[in-house]
Amino acid sequence: MPFIQVTFIEGRTPEQKERLIEEVSKTVSSVFDAPLESVRVCLNEIPSSHWGIAGKSIQRRQNE
Repeated sequence: MPFIQVTFIEGRTPEQKERLIEEVSKTVSSVFDAPLESVRVCLNEIPSSHWGIAGKSIQRRQNE
């Protein structure tokens, strides 16, 4: 059973997340030749204050 984790910064709409789950599931099913029903997708939505680039959080970088 394929288990896919997708991590991204918060701010996407519920519709975008639903579409991502659908498209990732279809792609993994096709590539792995696995039944769609066996594919699991976990979305990890992270606040911008918890994600850093070059020593600064994205939230801080956006505010500078």
